[in-house]
Amino acid sequence: MPRAGLSPDAVVDAAIAVVDAGGPGALTLAAVAGRAGVATPSLYKHVRNLAELRQLVTERILEELADRLGNAAMGRSRDDAVAALMRAYRGYVVEHPSRYASMEQSAERRPAGDAAGERLLGVIYAVLRGYGLDGPELVHAARCLRSAVHGFAILEASGGFGLPADLEASYERLITVLTSGFSQPRV
Repeated sequence: MPRAGLSPDAVVDAAIAVVDAGGPGALTLAAVAGRAGVATPSLYKHVRNLAELRQLVTERILEELADRLGNAAMGRSRDDAVAALMRAYRGYVVEHPSRYASMEQSAERRPAGDAAGERLLGVIYAVLRGYGLDGPELVHAARCLRSAVHGFAILEASGGFGLPADLEASYERLITVLTSGFSQPRV
């Protein structure tokens, strides 16, 4: 019988707390059990193994990102929506660098993980469709947007920008470069 108060969601909450406190490498079943106040074998009533727990953490992060990006872009269109989405994405990574770094980037996720990823992608696609993009052009634009935000935010979160120029000005230029590109006719 599962311990009262312990559920798969509570296990994921504990796992995220472990990651936030100690980084992605700190995520072990023993650490999560300690955080949850149970013996490690008690976790097996809620998750099969560490791989499944990592997947559940990834799903939670994707859901958090989808919520944040969707809320940021709500009621906006085109450049305004892209800028809000990009600022929200960057903000999440900078606020939660360990959590974001723990997210599995593999396309070989289980179907539930695919649903969380599809939801996030749906938010990005909805914003980019404001430029009249569809089909392969929509996919290319989404890849460009994700790569740009991911790269910038990861570099920022890890202290990778050492030059004295204003970081906010650099990010605003990145937003302008992307929105300008999305507005250009395709060849």
